[in-house]
Amino acid sequence: MLGSASGCHQRADRSFKYKGYQFPVCARCTGVLIGYLLSVPMYLLLGESVLLCISCMAIMFMDWLIQYLKIRSSTNIRRLFTGIAGGYGLMTIQIMILVQLCRFVAQFL
Repeated sequence: MLGSASGCHQRADRSFKYKGYQFPVCARCTGVLIGYLLSVPMYLLLGESVLLCISCMAIMFMDWLIQYLKIRSSTNIRRLFTGIAGGYGLMTIQIMILVQLCRFVAQFL
């Protein structure tokens, strides 16, 4: 339910299992969710870096592309870590946009 609602394919061969139960999302989506959670404290520690965010998202995209083009098969561990990078990059950019929007609105208050 959670996985399909989030757009995850939930393939069993690309999902982690715990005590015989499959995670509700695949390895890459698990990483993306972890990256989302890590983005707030990392934003507070590292500040803004658009280049870092784009690089992190590119890492996840390249892993997907290499797998899609059948150049090299990805593993669940690689999907997890590239998902963390991609999730961090995407959510941090969203945080940056939200911060700028709040600053803009605060000018008029």
